Amino acid sequence: MSLILERNKVLDVYQEAARKKWVIPTFNTENLTNTEAILAAALEYSQLINQPDIPVTIGITNQYSHRSQSVYYTHTRRWDIGLKLFLADIGVLTSKGSPYENLRVMIHLDHAQWDTDKPLLAWDMDQFSMIMYDASNLPFEENIRLTAKFVQENGHKIVIEGACDEIVDATGDERSSLTTPEQAIQYLTQTKADFIVANLGTEHRASASDLKYHGDMAREISKLTGPKLVLHGTSSVGNDQVKNLFTDGIAKVNIWTIMERDSSPVLFEDMVKNASNVIGKEKTEAMIESGLLGKNVLRSAKASLSHYTTAYRQDIVFGEMKKIVLEYLKLWYV
Repeated sequence: MSLILERNKVLDVYQEAARKKWVIPTFNTENLTNTEAILAAALEYSQLINQPDIPVTIGITNQYSHRSQSVYYTHTRRWDIGLKLFLADIGVLTSKGSPYENLRVMIHLDHAQWDTDKPLLAWDMDQFSMIMYDASNLPFEENIRLTAKFVQENGHKIVIEGACDEIVDATGDERSSLTTPEQAIQYLTQTKADFIVANLGTEHRASASDLKYHGDMAREISKLTGPKLVLHGTSSVGNDQVKNLFTDGIAKVNIWTIMERDSSPVLFEDMVKNASNVIGKEKTEAMIESGLLGKNVLRSAKASLSHYTTAYRQDIVFGEMKKIVLEYLKLWYV
């Protein structure tokens, strides 16, 4: 099946998901290892449930101030080159002959900014399945006005989710109020967006123990809007809070932070345990002597290709990211 880009076909996938009571996740990425881990997890789960064409969405941010993922996709640190590489990677990985060719893969532009992303918004939107048009840092009425204008100009060719309220970055001091049902229906009615990102208590970049997902508010909103809600900041709450999202009216959920946050400690621990394989005997002994490493690390082995290459580090991160994605798929595709 490969890439699903055409608007009506994307909406068909969401209608099918609703019939099956599935919530479609968007897993964001900022490098090839991240991208392929998402696809590999989807492939493994498709084999577990004997459905080779399960849908999965891969997203990327652009000039989003909290994290410009297209910028980090390349060491040029140019968003345009990073975005082209991302699209090229997806194209190759979903092409005929790839292990992932039967998956239904959608591409999502996440947090496209109304101001700083204007050069990107002039691109051909046919390269993407969906876009989150984000004017949520503006006053509510102005947010509605700009989003409605964008929907009027682009809604015939791409699925659009709008951001009713800003989902804040938990690393700062800002806190914001939950979206009310009245705000949600006003926003959805006046913008005519296909989906709506509401503030339901989660935050970007927060620890999973910090926050609470307000499913009760989601249910109140969805009574008015139908199943059009998108949940962001999912990494900030535990899986136990988000396992029944479909019944709350959530159609789509975005995930990224947890993949990077929870794979890094596994890589770090493995490198510490295998210190001399990674950096050699002499440097290991020097770090033990300085107190940076303990005496129980591997200290007698020679530096080895098996441990100091980029491939070694990427394999560990890939494996952990794949596990994380797989657990979410098991939550929402049952």
